[in-house]
Amino acid sequence: MSNGSTISTPVKPEIVSTSVFKDFLALIKIGIVNSNMITTFTGLFLAFQFTDKSFLQNIDLLLYALVGSGLIIAGSAALNNLIDCDIDPVMTRTKLRPTVTGRFKAPAVLALALTFIVVGEILLFSASTAAGLWGLAGVFSYVVLYSMWSKRRYVSNTIVGSISGAIPPLIGWAAVEPALGAGAWALFLIMFIWQPPHFYALAMRLTEEYRAANIPMLPVVKGFARTKKSMLAWVLFLFPLPFLLTELGVGFLLLATALNIGWLYFALKGFKTKDDLKWAKTMFIYSLNYMTILFVSIIIFSLFI
Repeated sequence: MSNGSTISTPVKPEIVSTSVFKDFLALIKIGIVNSNMITTFTGLFLAFQFTDKSFLQNIDLLLYALVGSGLIIAGSAALNNLIDCDIDPVMTRTKLRPTVTGRFKAPAVLALALTFIVVGEILLFSASTAAGLWGLAGVFSYVVLYSMWSKRRYVSNTIVGSISGAIPPLIGWAAVEPALGAGAWALFLIMFIWQPPHFYALAMRLTEEYRAANIPMLPVVKGFARTKKSMLAWVLFLFPLPFLLTELGVGFLLLATALNIGWLYFALKGFKTKDDLKWAKTMFIYSLNYMTILFVSIIIFSLFI
């Protein structure tokens, strides 16, 4: 599917009453910002625990890392909205974004996004050079590699997009310990491998919308059967990753493995289901709970190192 293919005629956005603040939160994709802040904090907190550095004596690093990463993620999300403003009207999920309705004009969005990214990077570089560089890598991978290059061209767009989603814990870790340890890369791999089955489940539910917008998501190009096989493979790839964090103890390994077995169970059920969309919703919800429980447990178990 090439970038030059025809996009379906968008439906005129509904006129709805919304506040500027709500539009702003939609512009920066506050849900994505919040979830990435959790993984950034996990990387940062785990680095403190693994390096025996005092958390309370380095609160400045916490603020630099969290606020800085939050700003660059918000800025990158706003740029993504700006880049996608021609295809967002086609999809029900995105047709009311402020860049589509016109509540935020392109010059204002660009100025806001760049300001957030610049200020965020200043804060990250204040924590450490490595944190700032990883922040730049995250912005580049999301805005350029994913949004501008792969999203409309390649069925592997989800995998390319997973790179940026896996960088926040590296930013958090690098703020404390610039020389990333094995724990940092374990968090990166968990985040990277978690994302394809998570987003494929969403893509299955929105297949017709992605098809209308001419986005070559896996379910659109290869179909549901192929997507289910890919989701199963990615879930299986998660199984060895908790053992990269053996310092967290047997309790963590048992919990993480139980979560993986649960996701594997639901993935296998997909090959017998009669309602693919209902199954995809179940997989999507499980993936959200999986990530929340896993990262919270990493923080809790790290307290007993």
